[in-house]
Amino acid sequence: MYKTERKIYFSIINTIVYLISLGFSVLLVSLNRGEQSWIVLAGIPAVLFLSSLIITSVLRKVADSFLFKKDILESDTKYLGEFIDRLRFCYSFDDLFQANTDILEMKADCSVLFIDREKNYVLYNSPSRISSYYSVRDKLMRNFPLTWKAGFYFIGNTYDVVSSYKAARGFMMCYQKYQLYVFCRYTHLYDVEIYDRLYEEFVRFISRTKIIEDLSEISSLTKEWEQLAETQISFLPHKMPDIPHLKLAAYYRPLVNVSGDYYSVLPIDSSKTLLMLGDVSGKGLPAALIMGLVMNTVKIMEDKEDLVSMIRGVDKAIKGMHLQDKYTVLFLGIVDTEKMKITYINASMSDPIILSRSPDGYRIKSLSSNASLVGIIDMDDVKVAEQRLFRGDMILLATDGVSEVMDDNGVELGDTDLYRETLQSSASKSPQQFVDDIVSLIMKYNGDKRLHDDVTMMVAKVG
Repeated sequence: MYKTERKIYFSIINTIVYLISLGFSVLLVSLNRGEQSWIVLAGIPAVLFLSSLIITSVLRKVADSFLFKKDILESDTKYLGEFIDRLRFCYSFDDLFQANTDILEMKADCSVLFIDREKNYVLYNSPSRISSYYSVRDKLMRNFPLTWKAGFYFIGNTYDVVSSYKAARGFMMCYQKYQLYVFCRYTHLYDVEIYDRLYEEFVRFISRTKIIEDLSEISSLTKEWEQLAETQISFLPHKMPDIPHLKLAAYYRPLVNVSGDYYSVLPIDSSKTLLMLGDVSGKGLPAALIMGLVMNTVKIMEDKEDLVSMIRGVDKAIKGMHLQDKYTVLFLGIVDTEKMKITYINASMSDPIILSRSPDGYRIKSLSSNASLVGIIDMDDVKVAEQRLFRGDMILLATDGVSEVMDDNGVELGDTDLYRETLQSSASKSPQQFVDDIVSLIMKYNGDKRLHDDVTMMVAKVG
């Protein structure tokens, strides 16, 4: 594209300048005919010709600089940034291979080679000469063995490391047993700061695929369900973080070994904390996979305050798994203890509330749903809601396994005065005592029978 446009621009510039020079020459000669000697008349076109050469040279430099910036500096770096964004939502090697084809090969004119160095097995190579030659692969295998240190490296003409990216004809990323080579003659023209971002996303991708692979492998053996449950629990917070002016507690009880319920607490800064709780449809391995996918997607999002992008990222990730009839309900909220407010998106969670102290006791304020199910239908415009907080407010996030527990008469706990009164009477206690009271109520109300759903809740007390 760059070379073609350069030729077109240069041809147009040459034609226009020469035509203008020719026109001026004819005009000046005709006006001065009979008044000047033939030497002067012959000199006019010569001077105009030399001037046209100078003007043409200047215009060509300007056009070349413009095209160079547009087609090389901006476009190529843009494609590398596009590849990073695509990689962020790749969950398998097939996804990576498709991103290689769509962006690095088709748009950025790169050649790609992806190797499992432990097995010395080529997982992917572009259908181009440089990445298909056995001699190139053999030299790369000798230069970069399995013991090669993880990191990002620029590659020179002899397929070894070069210290300066200006001398590079490609680059290599190495993490664990995987090595990804990208050959491109424009490597030295990319914005050098983008390489660190690319390597970070590559590491996250390898880690993400390993988690999903482990879950799938464990689940294929029925005797290993307990290991699968342990792997899933590892996604959840092992200990609630110590956050100024915000006390936290949680309860998690899966119906079977694996569950679709999940929760997380992610401090953003000294005054802002992201709270997340959700429930995946169904049970078993598919629900566990989606649960891990949601947790990982939220964790890797750089801007934890952009709730809209976060929930759209989760929606895209779930749809990308192509698991039939799988979706999640989800609550994402940012508690700001400095401005004393909670901003949130409630994607069809039925039970999130705030218990706020008043002269007549604790009032229950609902954090109403303002978004649709995530991962199965097209999401409309997502809006962020906001609710004011006061010192002593208790925020309760719970899956429907809490409120839908039934007694012997089939009455759900969430519909009873007993439930509301317990919430209000326990709201003055610590978060852990509050959770203990609710769990005790659930077990008594259920009559010590087997529960019919996962029970998960998270509580945050402000101030």
